[in-house]
Amino acid sequence: MARPEQVLLLEPQHELKFRGPFSDVVTTNLKLSNPTDRNVCFKVKTTAPRRYCVRPNSGIIDAGTSIHVSVMLQPFDYDPNEKSKHKFMVQSLLAPPDMTDMEGVWKEAKPEELMDSKLRCVFDMPVENEKTHDMESNKMMSSSLLKSDPSALPPKSMSSTLDDGEVKKIMEECKRLQMEAQRLREENKQIREDDGLRMRKSNMMSSQHSSVGMKKEEGLSARTVALIVLFFIVGVIVGKLVL
Repeated sequence: MARPEQVLLLEPQHELKFRGPFSDVVTTNLKLSNPTDRNVCFKVKTTAPRRYCVRPNSGIIDAGTSIHVSVMLQPFDYDPNEKSKHKFMVQSLLAPPDMTDMEGVWKEAKPEELMDSKLRCVFDMPVENEKTHDMESNKMMSSSLLKSDPSALPPKSMSSTLDDGEVKKIMEECKRLQMEAQRLREENKQIREDDGLRMRKSNMMSSQHSSVGMKKEEGLSARTVALIVLFFIVGVIVGKLVL
């Protein structure tokens, strides 16, 4: 069964162009527009995830709105004789009206519900007199992006945009987890102290029981010896009387 036609409008439609020099991060933009009356979930994927950083790489585009995706190519040794085989795919899905878990929606999506568009990457090395200007432009754009989110650089993973509200929520969650961890450590410490106290009490009670038992045994032994000696003396006296 053929997949439905892509509802998102892509600018550019077919290729992402990166202008060198490639000794620094090179950034290009991809605009995704949603002309429908439904919210649309999207994901941006690439065949070379270690070479690019995408912000955001997934999210929801509200009906009638658009977003800009920044695609950052990491520095590399450019070979003009080597053609780029890197490709990007924009995957989309109509969001359910009652959606609460975007990842769950993607996992449960049927193949016939998914839409996608593919773009190829083009590397363009400018002529010598343009290199300096383009290098400065790329540095300024990359610096502004990294100032807003210092974690955007790692080439091994694609990172998504976090607005101020989400950052605040994450900070609050971290603080709550730290407090919970501290509380658990204190409870664990208290439990260990209680266990140690119980063990000491148990050892003391065991020692007391042992000493009492030993005293009782010693008392019984002394009484037994005294009775034997008494019976012996009585027996001797009675024997003499009989004789």
